[in-house]
Amino acid sequence: MRVVWLISALLAAPALAVERIAVLGLFKDMAVVKIDGHTRKLRLGQESPEGVRLLRADATSVLLWIDGREQEFRLGQDVHGQFSAPSRQKVQIARGIDGMYQSVGSINGQTVNFLVDTGATSVAMNEATARRLGLDYRVEGRPMAVGTASGTARAWRVVLERVKLGGIELRQVEAAVVAGPGPGDDVLLGMSFLGRLYLKDTGQLLELEPKL
Repeated sequence: MRVVWLISALLAAPALAVERIAVLGLFKDMAVVKIDGHTRKLRLGQESPEGVRLLRADATSVLLWIDGREQEFRLGQDVHGQFSAPSRQKVQIARGIDGMYQSVGSINGQTVNFLVDTGATSVAMNEATARRLGLDYRVEGRPMAVGTASGTARAWRVVLERVKLGGIELRQVEAAVVAGPGPGDDVLLGMSFLGRLYLKDTGQLLELEPKL
């Protein structure tokens, strides 16, 4: 009975929150950070014993997953304060008369109209929209081919710094810029964004909630 009680108590105990992060060194896909006094060398996707995971790193900044949320730090930054997980932001989208789920959101701080498409691998937009958003997709993007209703089309893979829908904001979201008219004026909100959320389709409402 005592062993069972101990296991139950451990399972019920809340995880300790990280209280201090210091960025000591930054490299391509690797970072050296001090977490609550412990120096850790993290590679891309690796998680420390404190539960801090490296999402992105370059010579100037690092994106870490800490206590249920993404947080960005600069080289030399030393942040002291409990990084407690925020309450979940739930977004609800009503089904339109055309049977589709559409909502206004933003990409890199600029307003766009999203069309939810769980069948799309990633966020997708046409070239005109990409230019309006200031994306240098032909230089910074990676050429690729995508399947459309009309067949195969030329496209460029890019990474969006910020994608926001209601109170939900995700960073470093993969997207495709499709040559020509592409998917139309709407931006397809595909699984590179939706796959990082919990989705519940009630028939008339689509509920989206971050995976904390």
